Amino acid sequence: MTTDSSSTSSATAEGISTFKGQERALRADRLGTGGLLLSVLAATAPLMVVAGVMPTTFAVMGIIGQPLLFVVLGTVLVLFSLGYAEMSRHVHNAGAFYAYISRGLGGTAGAGAAMVALVAYNSLQVGIYGIFGFEVSGLFATYADIDMAWWIPALTAVLAVGVLGWLKIDVNARVLGVLLVIEVLLVVVFDVAAIADPGKEGLSLHAFNPGTLTGAGVGTALCFCIAAFLGFEQAPVYAEETNRPHVLVPRVMFLAVTGVAVFFAISSWALTAATGPAGIVGASREHSAGLLFFLTEARLGETFTDVLHVLFVTGMFAAMLSFHNVVARYAFAMGREGLLPAAFGRTTGGSGAPGTGSLLQTVIATVLVLAFALTDDKPNGDPTAPVLHLFTWGGNIGALGVIVLMALASLSVVTFFVRRGAAGAQAWRLVTSGLAGLALVVIAGYTVKDFDVLVGAGPGSSLRWILPGVIGLALLAGLVQGLVLRSRAPETHARIGLGNEAFQLEKAAESTQ
Repeated sequence: MTTDSSSTSSATAEGISTFKGQERALRADRLGTGGLLLSVLAATAPLMVVAGVMPTTFAVMGIIGQPLLFVVLGTVLVLFSLGYAEMSRHVHNAGAFYAYISRGLGGTAGAGAAMVALVAYNSLQVGIYGIFGFEVSGLFATYADIDMAWWIPALTAVLAVGVLGWLKIDVNARVLGVLLVIEVLLVVVFDVAAIADPGKEGLSLHAFNPGTLTGAGVGTALCFCIAAFLGFEQAPVYAEETNRPHVLVPRVMFLAVTGVAVFFAISSWALTAATGPAGIVGASREHSAGLLFFLTEARLGETFTDVLHVLFVTGMFAAMLSFHNVVARYAFAMGREGLLPAAFGRTTGGSGAPGTGSLLQTVIATVLVLAFALTDDKPNGDPTAPVLHLFTWGGNIGALGVIVLMALASLSVVTFFVRRGAAGAQAWRLVTSGLAGLALVVIAGYTVKDFDVLVGAGPGSSLRWILPGVIGLALLAGLVQGLVLRSRAPETHARIGLGNEAFQLEKAAESTQ
């Protein structure tokens, strides 16, 4: 695109393709394949999944075949990625999900998706502060004999993440990369140790037997396990900050989803190997989130386990930073297109970061952490409250929101290419998108149906409909906003999902006046 004289020099230097000037665009050419992949994978928090999600799924659902579930879900998400990645070649917008949904289903649907994305990713990010605060306070109690309320390290992390969110995205990618690589290496060491020294049943592949996926708990187990994949779908959020988005975004998506599926399938199998398939459910119920550390101490020693505890915390920090960056970019895209105040649609100084969006996320996190801290009204505080409430509620609300977005995006892929007259050329991708969309709708249905199990509430608890209702209200609010814009501000409504392309349309309109 061409630029006006006031922004030509800065645009050329930074690779910015908008005549509105650099403060209205994210800086291009900041991320390559490695930086983008690390930014995306950090959100999956591999150590948190292996130490937390996997034992919880084994314990609560009693499903031995969890490794096979990761293979099944990986297959579904690869099918989803085939169409999603192809659409990413045509749409380069930090709004990602809502931009794609806008292009396929229209601006009103896009506005609804934007609000769901904002709520879902905020919920995921803020929820991790709960378990982070709990674990850090536990480390201080264990190693320094200091009693510390969970919200103190949580709020400290909010501040640290907020500061990093204002820096260049490539600086963030380096921080995330270091933390992620160390985290993954430690899990791999455990996997090798468990496979080399299996439990009394020997090295068994029973966990991959389809017969282990029977019973009423399979659907709910899918809901637990799909949360482990959240993050791979974020690659398009950074499209405007890469040098070749049409190449890098699809590449990173496939590397991420296949890598996550293989890594988690092997790691969950290693847990079953260490205890024996017959013993994994009982061991998970006995040790809960301490299962991994119990198994590593027996095989790799106390020092390794202590390091693992620390990396468990730093891995959570990496996930918080990754989700923070995503929320900030969604807010930036929404501000640029009139779904949030225009101040959110500007970047900050030389870093090119969406500073106002970053500040919004920091404020939301601060308010919610304080709200949960103030409502923890037991005499000495409930030590499990940040995990059982903030982390569990936020994580499951966010997971439901992302599943809904992926289902809508699958439908959007189909309508996008059909409307462009490319149904024949993209036929097999439309089929895979349709199959993935149906599978995601089923998983979303199970998630809503079994929400009481996911958040540990009783079957008669009002939380079973209040918490998933948060996503429903977000969708409704966004749809209402879209309808209002279509009626009262059709120009703004027409820009939804267009990103920088909308600026070119504005320029063309101005030139005709």
